[in-house]
Amino acid sequence: MTAGSSHVLAGLASDSAAKLWGVIEAVGGFLAIMAIIFFVAGRATGRLQRPLTVVICLGPAIVLLLIGLVAPAIRTMYLSLHGADAFGPDVHYVGMKNYSWAFTDPTTRATLIRTVLWLVIVPTAATGFGLLVALLVDRMRQGLQSLAKSLIFMPTAISFVGASVIWKYVYNYTDPRQPQIGLLSEVAIKLGWKHPPNWLLTSPVNTFLLMIIMVWIQTGFAMVVLGAALKSIPDEIIEAARMDGASGYRLFRTVQMPMIRTTLVVVVTTIMIATLKVFDIVYTMTGGNFSTDVLSNDMYTQIFTQFNYGRGSALAVILFMAVMPLVGYNVMRMRRDRAAR
Repeated sequence: MTAGSSHVLAGLASDSAAKLWGVIEAVGGFLAIMAIIFFVAGRATGRLQRPLTVVICLGPAIVLLLIGLVAPAIRTMYLSLHGADAFGPDVHYVGMKNYSWAFTDPTTRATLIRTVLWLVIVPTAATGFGLLVALLVDRMRQGLQSLAKSLIFMPTAISFVGASVIWKYVYNYTDPRQPQIGLLSEVAIKLGWKHPPNWLLTSPVNTFLLMIIMVWIQTGFAMVVLGAALKSIPDEIIEAARMDGASGYRLFRTVQMPMIRTTLVVVVTTIMIATLKVFDIVYTMTGGNFSTDVLSNDMYTQIFTQFNYGRGSALAVILFMAVMPLVGYNVMRMRRDRAAR
């Protein structure tokens, strides 16, 4: 090893040690402050005890919420009303021009429409497949149930990037005269399609192929939650319905479906929120090219590739406003169910 290499390694080691020591100091300081606060709270008596306990319990959470969510949200809304150079000397107020651009620019408008398609197709398909699998698995023997649920739930534990890499091999395109690497092309050729397209470059097929990845990931989540809801239906109700002649589809439509409706809505809205935020799949598979872009990826491109902070922030606000009704509906639904109990 040369003297230069030794010097570089020593510098890296020193830098890493300094960073590690900084982390230890920060964590140690935080723990020391919390220990002092809890010590003071434990010694408090009389009228101060309850308010001090409330402040200690809620204070850190409120501070972190303000720092990590409220302040960035306000900053993003502020940036969305300004031009591209939001941090330089040329920053200027543009009002609603960035929002007007988002809904009038043909490319961005196509991205919004494509995002709506994701929002409609993916939650519907994932919830439908999850419910179907939950009903089928419920009829298996106990040992096979666990195996089937584990296999179907497994994709949920995979990151979006990891799932995209797996499916990239499925959609891989090779000239039909060469040995095929992509599973989809190989199956298409075996079925008689002599010249299958380059799947990820062909629009609009590529968008639906990307949706399949999201459905594959979310189906396991829907199956587990809906399966638990089906299991929670009292056996007496099922037996009474069967004695009245209900079975199969009729039993599902008249008894099981109404009793799991609340859970079904929660699953759909949860997958909707995850779908609105989908970024990893599109970025990993196509980078948003070839007419596959979605709102979250376009937001990233505007801010970190084109450095247009105004337009990127406007897209972030639109995404935030799209998520809020879903969250609000979920909260209202849960409160209504709690009140009914």
